[in-house]
Amino acid sequence: MKATNYRGWKQPSGKDSGTFGNDCLELNMIDEETSAFRDNPPGLTDLLNSSSVGITGIGGIGSNVAASLIRAGIGKLVFADFDSVELHNLNRQFFFRDQIGYPKVEALRYNLELINPDAEIEIHNRLIDSENACSIFAGCDVLVEAVDSEETKIMLLESWLEGLPRKPVFSCSGIAGFGRTDSIRVDRRQNLTIVGDQESDLSLGTLSSRIAIVAAMMANEIIEYLVQRNS
Repeated sequence: MKATNYRGWKQPSGKDSGTFGNDCLELNMIDEETSAFRDNPPGLTDLLNSSSVGITGIGGIGSNVAASLIRAGIGKLVFADFDSVELHNLNRQFFFRDQIGYPKVEALRYNLELINPDAEIEIHNRLIDSENACSIFAGCDVLVEAVDSEETKIMLLESWLEGLPRKPVFSCSGIAGFGRTDSIRVDRRQNLTIVGDQESDLSLGTLSSRIAIVAAMMANEIIEYLVQRNS
């Protein structure tokens, strides 16, 4: 059984628009009996669907980690942030121009649900501090630290590693600049995994390509952990 998805489709302009338009409609035919995760590695989809990940900070790293996990088939995401979408976010964060001014948590939930409307997404439009850092994410299998402030980063890691000692934490450090792909590495330390070059400062600026590499590596590490935990 097939259903036509017209959402987001616009008739192109130009003399050949009629033919091109038909191609667009054909590409938007959805087979309702085919899973979006059909091409996942065997056995991975059910495992990820039963897993949950908590993310603090949904800027460049957090929003892209969330997108990668949703595309992989993660069943539940819990994320917190108190910022709104701004124009300068669009060079690296998973938001769009028409979402400027909206709370990031609401905008990201909307974007992720376009990919997988069946995923459970719990949002917290609030500042995370030492008083609530553990309670909000207590039900998650994995924790992701993706904040910019060094002070907040330290607070989160200390709170989680002390208050939720059995939950693995995935963090980032050294994500700025461009190029130098080989400098990005994974540092695994018991319950803490750090991805980045661990030296570049945000004063160097941030770029979509480098941010995406770090975020994808973090998502890949999270998926690998979840597989190993259940093997």
